[in-house]
Amino acid sequence: MDKSLFNKGTFLLILVVLLVGVAGCENPQENKQSEVIGNPTPEDFLEDGNTDIFVLGGIVYSNVEHVDWVKELDYIIAEEFGEITKQTEKAEDFSNGTSNILPIGTRIYETDTQIYIASVNDRKIPYLKMVEG
Repeated sequence: MDKSLFNKGTFLLILVVLLVGVAGCENPQENKQSEVIGNPTPEDFLEDGNTDIFVLGGIVYSNVEHVDWVKELDYIIAEEFGEITKQTEKAEDFSNGTSNILPIGTRIYETDTQIYIASVNDRKIPYLKMVEG
């Protein structure tokens, strides 16, 4: 057998093994940048177990009454934005008009700020739209 043929075959085999090995060493963290990040879902909040949210228009709104800058905010309540029509603690059961805390029939109002107001027994509770970006 020709010694140069053996050396070429061995070289090619080693080269293929190295290329396959290097290709398999891709960093999975690099691909995270290309993942699409959407708006938070009820599941993202309900994992905490200590949250007050509702969904209207496919967007999650979270209670922000204990946030300092919200306490200091002056706003004017505008028109009605929606109403709570369902109550559940299960993320998979959330749909438009669902809350985990607010009672059914609660009316939600827009304001002249980014805050939305839930009116419960003459109590005004501020909520903020939870969106990415």
